[in-house]
Amino acid sequence: MSKILYIHGFASCAQSSKAQALKAFFGEENIIAPDLPPAPIDAVEMIQEMIDDEDITMIVGSSLGGFYAAYLAELNAIKTVLINPSLRPFETLAPFVGWQQRLCGEEEEVFEFKSVYLGHLKSYNIESLRRGKYLVLLQSGDELLDYREAQERYKEHRVIVEFGGSHRFDRFDDYLCMIRNYLQGIQCK
Repeated sequence: MSKILYIHGFASCAQSSKAQALKAFFGEENIIAPDLPPAPIDAVEMIQEMIDDEDITMIVGSSLGGFYAAYLAELNAIKTVLINPSLRPFETLAPFVGWQQRLCGEEEEVFEFKSVYLGHLKSYNIESLRRGKYLVLLQSGDELLDYREAQERYKEHRVIVEFGGSHRFDRFDDYLCMIRNYLQGIQCK
């Protein structure tokens, strides 16, 4: 099996519950889930190197990771699953400039999210979707992002909206079979 690259969201990490669920379902050896640096330039460079060096057939990105995933999907024409993706992190993350703490793992890790990063994020904004192939998973109860914006942005692709839920995407395990079918090119009836 080829590899799936999981890209976590802002202040999350490679040990997140979604990364663990993907590893349990697809096999740990088939999932690459790095801890991303806070600087967008470094994060995108790291992800692109993994795409270049590994046999990546699909990207799964959550929130800010979904923003990065869409950018890289367009560069690399790769299948991508977006989970409650951020569309404008250069705006929505502005209140988080300063010192932040990662939201997973047993050890506390503090990092600085610099204001210059907002400009870097804006440089990765894609105007039109031409090369990527997307499955978009949204929950209407997302308390941080308006799911309707992503629903509209990706309307030409496969978009699933589950009513309720949260930004973390509750019940992610329920969608693993759908993700596998998408990877294998199987249409759900």
